Amino acid sequence: MTASTWFALLGACLLISLTPGAGAINTMNNALNVGFRRSIWGILGQQLALLIQLVIVALGLGLVIAKSPTAFAVIRYVGAAYLIYLGIQQIRARTETDDDSPRSTVDESAWSMFTRGVWVNLLNPKAIVFLVAFIPGFVRTEHDIATQYAQIGVTIVVVDVLIMWLFFALVGRAFRRLTSTARGRRRLNLLFGVLFIGVGLMLVFM
Repeated sequence: MTASTWFALLGACLLISLTPGAGAINTMNNALNVGFRRSIWGILGQQLALLIQLVIVALGLGLVIAKSPTAFAVIRYVGAAYLIYLGIQQIRARTETDDDSPRSTVDESAWSMFTRGVWVNLLNPKAIVFLVAFIPGFVRTEHDIATQYAQIGVTIVVVDVLIMWLFFALVGRAFRRLTSTARGRRRLNLLFGVLFIGVGLMLVFM
């Protein structure tokens, strides 16, 4: 991959990662609930999903999914249902107390955040369709395909980790000052719940 091609890829990755979506909402929610440092586990789960999607595209299966209305619909509706489920759970989440005592950090396991991150990104068929349209422009058939996909994968993951952790997780952490009371915690649970449900509905209707 030439330097000019890589810089074009880098710019595209930055724009994609900075576009708010389910992964960004999940990252902000994790940072709000478990803190900035531990939110990395959810981000790493999201990266595993991205790598799986990239492998699917590299093997040509992404094109099959993109051209199969049935396969696309199944993944889309399952993904939407999962996001809506997360949203409902967030809205129904109970605060630690019903009074205005200080907020304590939620004790969620790293594995729980990691697996949720995987499913949030993996159950997004539009990501595969986007990669099908996006990745071929950076691959040159006259060069080693595997090496190019490895370079693309590393670039996508590094950029997304940095954007998710150093931007969206910091945004989520900034909300923590609003959760010093039970009322504030309920409002933010409602906000993130509505955001999850909104992205889920977008998967269905857009």
